[in-house]
Amino acid sequence: MHRSGFVNIIGNPNVGKSTLMNELVGERISIITNKSQTTRHRILGIVSGDDFQIIYSDTPGIIKPHYKLQEKMMNGVVSSFEDADVFLYVTDVVETPDKNIEYIEKLRNVKVPVLCLINKIDLAKPDQILELEAFWKQNLPNAEIFLISALHKTNTDILFEKIFSLLPEGPAWFPKDQLTDKTERFIVSEIMREKILKNYQKEIPYACEVVVEEFKEEPNIIKIKVVVVVERPSQKGIIIGHKGSSLKRVATHAREDMEKFFGKKIFVEVFVKVKKDWRDNDFNLRDFGYV
Repeated sequence: MHRSGFVNIIGNPNVGKSTLMNELVGERISIITNKSQTTRHRILGIVSGDDFQIIYSDTPGIIKPHYKLQEKMMNGVVSSFEDADVFLYVTDVVETPDKNIEYIEKLRNVKVPVLCLINKIDLAKPDQILELEAFWKQNLPNAEIFLISALHKTNTDILFEKIFSLLPEGPAWFPKDQLTDKTERFIVSEIMREKILKNYQKEIPYACEVVVEEFKEEPNIIKIKVVVVVERPSQKGIIIGHKGSSLKRVATHAREDMEKFFGKKIFVEVFVKVKKDWRDNDFNLRDFGYV
C-alpha cells in the first residue's frame, strides 16, 4: 500500500510554521526571519519514501490585508482549505491564542484531520502550557493537540508518525527525488529576500520584491543576475547604502547561502530598480507571480 497526501500548515505570523516545515522536510525550503510576513507564497516541501509521499504546504501567516500584495498572500491560506488531507494549525506559547478567530472557526468545520501544534514549549512554564492545552481543547475540539518545539526538534518525530498514520492511500503526486514545487530562480529570490529582511529595518524589507533575471548554470559555477524592486527612490538609496556597502553585504550573505544550497560556486550581480507602489499594482503583482 502506498500513502500520499497534502499536509497544509497554517497559523498566524511568527509562530514557527516555516521552521516546522523545514524540520519535517529535512531541507531548508522556506526562509526564516523574526519578522512577520516573511512567507509571501504558498510553498510545497516534499518528503518521499518507498511507500509514501507527504506534500507539506507552508502558507503565509494569517493577517488582515491592508494592500493588494497582502490580499494575494491570503489567497494562499484560503486555497489551503481546498486540497488538505491533513491540517497542521500552528500556534505558540507567545501569541494571543484567539487571534484571527475566524480561521479557528473554519478549522472546526473541516472534514479532514486537524492537528493543533503548540510550538515553542521550551519558552513556557508547565502551568502556562496546561492553560493553553485547555484553551485549544475547548476551541478546537476536533483537533489532536501536540506540544512541540520545531527549533529544538522536540516531539517532531512523534508528530511525523501521526501525520504518516493519517495519510490516505494513493499514488505519488511528484517524482520521488523532488523536494519542492518551486524553481531554482524562486529559491534564489527567497534567499535574497531573507537577507533583505534580516539587514534592513522598518518598512524597507516589505517594500522590496526580488526578481531573478538570469540564472545560467555552467559546469563549475552558476551566474545569477538579481533585481531588487522597491517602491520609491529613497528606498533605493537605503538598500544600496553608502558607496554600495549595504547592498554588497546583503549580496555576499545571499551568495554564501546559495552556494550551500546549490553546492556550486555562485557569481551574483544585484541591481536595484524603482517600481512605484508595486504592492498595490495588479499588473506588477501578476508579473511577480502573485495570483
